[in-house]
Amino acid sequence: MRAYIRSAKYGSKPRRPEDLSTNGGDRVAVNFAKRIVVKVGTSSLTYDNGKMNLGSIDRLCRSISDLMNRGKEVLLVSSGAIGVGIGYLGLTKRPESTREKQAIASVGQCELMNAYARSFAEYSYRCGQILLTKDGITDKLTRANVTNTIETLLEMGIVPVINENDSVSTTEIMHNGTFGDNDTLSADVACLAKADLLVILSDVDGLFDSNPRENPDAQRISFVEKVTPEMLDLTTGKGSWLGTGGMMTKITAMKKVTENGICGVIADGAATQTLERILDQDDVGTFFAAQ
Repeated sequence: MRAYIRSAKYGSKPRRPEDLSTNGGDRVAVNFAKRIVVKVGTSSLTYDNGKMNLGSIDRLCRSISDLMNRGKEVLLVSSGAIGVGIGYLGLTKRPESTREKQAIASVGQCELMNAYARSFAEYSYRCGQILLTKDGITDKLTRANVTNTIETLLEMGIVPVINENDSVSTTEIMHNGTFGDNDTLSADVACLAKADLLVILSDVDGLFDSNPRENPDAQRISFVEKVTPEMLDLTTGKGSWLGTGGMMTKITAMKKVTENGICGVIADGAATQTLERILDQDDVGTFFAAQ
């Protein structure tokens, strides 16, 4: 993923972090975060060959369990159904037809939930699955039912594992559309659940002022006071072939949640104890201040 911002004028120098953000801002707001939505992408859950990264899944479940031991409520928005299905079925490329994607998602979702259930059980926690369509967010009655399910799971100390229902019929997809990516879904879930913090775990450590994979001097942007239209216009990059998201969708998600009074962080999901360090206010990833 190319998690960087470049100048709109072709050939000009990358913009400095101070041109686009307020560096040096504090993260004290995380002290008051009781309800946290964690989004993890396909690239954090699988290897390049599509096989599940069991070590990464276990570290994620351990970190979430540790946050819950601290008294936090955690919702997990997880990509990976199609990616895991590809690896489980031994496919060499992502399918193109909708019917194939739906079938593979149904297989991958089972494998992914099995992995989550096993890992959470190691730390004495349980998880429950919620598969959403757009109607689950936009329809008033369905929205109320989804909210009730989430609230009940959290009251019971169960981790809601939320994903888009990729295996629904084409009629359903055409009826109300899809979320498009799980970055958008995570923002919708954070707003729906009235969360205090959204953490998007990526394969890079936040937002940079240039491409860190091409420029060794690229600077991480530690703190963003407000997501501006300029920042959205200048953000580029797509995700891996197993996933669908990019930095643009993550910044858009952060804009939505911060405008709804929710703080956000984009950080490296592969780093050690990322979630714990975020809650400890360490300078990891990029912090987005609630408006």
